Amino acid sequence: MQIYTHAACLAHDTGPDHPERPARLRAVLHALEAAHPDLDWQQAPPASRGQLLRVHDAHLLDAVLETAPRELQPLDPDTLLSPQSAEAALRAAGAGVAAVDAVMSGRTRRAFCAVRPPGHHATPAAAMGFCLFNNVAVAARHAIDRHGLERVAIVDFDVHHGNGTQAVFELEPRVLYASSHQWPLYPESGARNETGCGNIFNAPLPKGSDGVDFRTVWREELLPAVNAFKPQLLLVSAGFDGHRRDPLAGLLLDTEDFAWLTRELVIIADRHADGRLVSTLEGGYDLATLAECVVAHIDTLRF
Repeated sequence: MQIYTHAACLAHDTGPDHPERPARLRAVLHALEAAHPDLDWQQAPPASRGQLLRVHDAHLLDAVLETAPRELQPLDPDTLLSPQSAEAALRAAGAGVAAVDAVMSGRTRRAFCAVRPPGHHATPAAAMGFCLFNNVAVAARHAIDRHGLERVAIVDFDVHHGNGTQAVFELEPRVLYASSHQWPLYPESGARNETGCGNIFNAPLPKGSDGVDFRTVWREELLPAVNAFKPQLLLVSAGFDGHRRDPLAGLLLDTEDFAWLTRELVIIADRHADGRLVSTLEGGYDLATLAECVVAHIDTLRF
């Protein structure tokens, strides 16, 4: 199994009190190195402008890549640029592209992108919600355009709805998007009646929902939709901020709930996609919990 990361992702500076901080990724990397010293580590290449333009408007690329701030500069109240943010954003998006190429070529069956900034809130036109470019959307579009896939499924279990991913693909029948998320909660999207062209499946969960509730919506609603789609490639927006110890939301999930869902996704990938699955890090803001959950996720993806 391959792990894609890059030191530039640690240099994206969001300020000392920001929840999406370099220490998140550092905790993940240290935990993975300790738990699995035999992992195949890969340097994430930068995404090209052409790859990003498949998803994002040119003016967003210019805002992120050409601003070159000398100090922290807000793009919205939560989303910041630092002098090193452009390189981090390019590497975070490029990790998904490289991972897709690796699984499609057969070099590995599964890959995990240990990167930041996260991506699933970034829309075609705007960076938001800690996200600069939509990493998983860039990867999905690359899979369609470069590898000719006709069915790519994106599964999102971050506690926040991936409004950006939904916006990119809501009229694209070759991509299925399935998400569980706390609702109401930022970004106030992801209602059940948001169905795109029949390819969007949202399962909002009220605050206080636990692992039983989480597993029920996946078992009864979301996983059957993904399975029926018969994806040729499975992409995962892996956010672990639904854990009961996470400070930014109010779901009551445990580490084993994420491991359970990962096992179910592996089954679908093995059934329809020759095992091809690429997961990319999204949220998770309690450092010890995040590290624990990522290790459990990788434990399951390896088998």
